[in-house]
Amino acid sequence: MNRVTAALVIVVLAMAAFIVTQARRVPPRPALAPTAAPADSALPLASVQQSAGETGLVGIRQSSLPAPKRDLAEIQRRLSSGEAGTYIREILLQRGDNIARWPDREAEPLRVWIQPTSTLADFRVSYPVRAREAFERWTHIGVPVSYTFVVDSAAADIPVTWVDRFDMPITGRTRWMHDQNWWIVGSSIEVALHHQSGAPLDPEAIYAITLHEIGHVLGLDHTQDERSIMAARVRVRQLSDVDEHTVQLIYSLPPGSVIKP
Repeated sequence: MNRVTAALVIVVLAMAAFIVTQARRVPPRPALAPTAAPADSALPLASVQQSAGETGLVGIRQSSLPAPKRDLAEIQRRLSSGEAGTYIREILLQRGDNIARWPDREAEPLRVWIQPTSTLADFRVSYPVRAREAFERWTHIGVPVSYTFVVDSAAADIPVTWVDRFDMPITGRTRWMHDQNWWIVGSSIEVALHHQSGAPLDPEAIYAITLHEIGHVLGLDHTQDERSIMAARVRVRQLSDVDEHTVQLIYSLPPGSVIKP
C-alpha cells in the first residue's frame, strides 16, 4: 500500500468514526403521530357531547329542504320574550348560538321503529312499551311534531335499538344529523339494558332514559337543572315544565343562528 492510499484509508476511517460518535450523541426523533383520515363528507362528525346520562353524536348532511324564512330582529324578539323559564341559553352555548329543529311534521309524522325484542340478557317485553309511551308523552307538549310507529326499521326516521351496556357511564345515546340550514334530518337512539356496572335497568328507568333521548332528537341539549329530564345526569322520570317551555320556544323559531341574519 503506497503512502497516498494509506492516507485516504485513514481519512475514511476517521470520518466513519466521527459519524458514529455523532449518531450516539443525538437522541432519535420521536415518531410523528399518524394524520387522521378526513371524515365521510356525507356524515362528518361535527361534535360530541358526553355525560353520565348520554353521548350525543351530531353530524351534518346536505338536504333539499327549503331554507327557513329568517327575520333576525323577530328571532331575537321572540327569544328575549320567551326565554324566561327555559334553558335555551344553555343550549345556544353548546350549539354555537344555533337552533336545531325538525321541520313541521304534524301532517307527515316522524316514523319511529322500536326494536320489538332482543336476545340480550334481562330484556323485558315491557321495554318497547315504555319506550313507545315516552314518545307519546312528547306528543302532548304543543310542538308541530308527531310520530307514527312502523314495523320496518328501514323505513324509520328514528330507529330505537337496545344495547347491553355502554363502555362508559351512560345509559342512552342519540345520534342525529342536521342539514346546511340546521333542519334536523335524521336521528337514532340506543338504550342500554344495564348500567356500565352490569346492574339491570327497570322499565321506569327505560322510560326516563327514552324521554331524555327523545329530547335530543327534538333539538334539546343538556341543562344544569337537575329537575329537568334533560339534565346530564337524569334524576327525574318525567318531563318538567321547563323542558316543555324550552322545546316550545325552539319550535317557535326558525333553525340556524340567533345572532346572524
